[in-house]
Parts: sequence; C-alpha cells; structure tokens
Amino acid sequence: MIAVVQRVIKSSVEVDGKVVGEIRKGVNILLGVAEDDTEEDVNKLVNKIVNLRMFEDENKKMNYSLLDVNGEALIISQFTLLANLRKGRRPSFEYAAKPDKAKALYEKFVEEFSKYVKVQTGVFGADMKVYILNDGPVTFILDSKQL
Repeated sequence: MIAVVQRVIKSSVEVDGKVVGEIRKGVNILLGVAEDDTEEDVNKLVNKIVNLRMFEDENKKMNYSLLDVNGEALIISQFTLLANLRKGRRPSFEYAAKPDKAKALYEKFVEEFSKYVKVQTGVFGADMKVYILNDGPVTFILDSKQL
C-alpha cells in the first residue's frame, strides 16, 4: 500500500463538478492499494500517518502530529501509484489490486483513519478533480511494505 501524504492548508475533491469532500488544516492522502496488501498494511500505514510529526511547533520544528493539531484528512483512492513504468512508455498496472479488493481495503483504511480524526473522501473509481493547497510544501511517500 502506497500513500502520498501532503500537509495541507485546505484540500477538496470534485466529481462531476460537485464538491464531494473538503477539509481545512490537515493532510491530503492519495492511496494506492497493491494486489498483495492486507489489513496489516492498512493498520501499519494508518498508525504511521496519524502519529507522524509533520506539523510545526512555535519554533518551526516538525514536532506535532495530525492528532496533536486536531487536523483533518482527505483520502483519495489512486491506483496509478502502483504503476509499473520500467518498460515502454505506457504504464502497466499489474501490481495494483483488482477493484473489489482495492475498494475493500481503501474503505477499511478510511474506517480506521476515522477513529482518530475527521475524514472526508473522494468517490472510489470516479474521475475526480483534486485541489490541494500544500503547506510547506510538505509531502511524504510511504510504502507499507517498508514500515
């Protein structure tokens, strides 16, 4: 499971021109689910992200977590994070989970994350327009297999 986590001032997602999710201070998470991912990957990633010290204290040091700042999360499913780009010019997605499995683990991730902070989401499988006002910019790429 791969997550691109961006510290944001605000972020929103639209489907068919309608805002379906919107947050203020917090994180935008683009989440890709791999074919070999399990609920263990969900739990490792959720725990790492909610506790990751990525927000600045009064001395401009990253000492506060999402929990410490009472931040929010916008979680967007993004299978393209699992693209294989080694050969040719067209991405291959053989490492991405099939839609049924990906949706189940994405929903589990959202459910677990919601136990800690307010969460908004996009629409799984939809064509979405994601607006991100990155704060910093601060961006982290996490792979559950490396945690």
